[in-house]
Amino acid sequence: MTRIARFGPEASALFAAIHAEAFDNAWPDADFGRLLASSGVAGLILEAGATPAGLALIRSVAGESEILTIGVAASHRRRGFARRLLAAVQEEARRAGSTRVFLEVSEANAPAIALYRGAGFVQAGRRRAYYRDGRDALIMALTL
Repeated sequence: MTRIARFGPEASALFAAIHAEAFDNAWPDADFGRLLASSGVAGLILEAGATPAGLALIRSVAGESEILTIGVAASHRRRGFARRLLAAVQEEARRAGSTRVFLEVSEANAPAIALYRGAGFVQAGRRRAYYRDGRDALIMALTL
């Protein structure tokens, strides 16, 4: 059984731990604490049973939302959890009054790009050499 719950800055260490399991360049606890304490930012954690398995951070301002990060721990992938998180993010954006959702993704991350396209996101731009490895970021957008 899975559930998705909203958490605030008190859970920054948990967000950092999940992020470290999902990404090579993990964000530190302090960064999550600052973001989660910011106005307009919502933090979501997906739990598989009693185990935190995925996370999403979304910032909503002036009718638009941005997915700051979204990911599933490597040991919990290929179970549809990313799709569930993405749907929860869209609901969170709607609750915040947003009509569009944006995100940035590495041009090399084919599984994530396929996930976003499958959810209706389209490429809206590109940031050249955005990542440390020199790769571009694709800016993707979804109209709610």
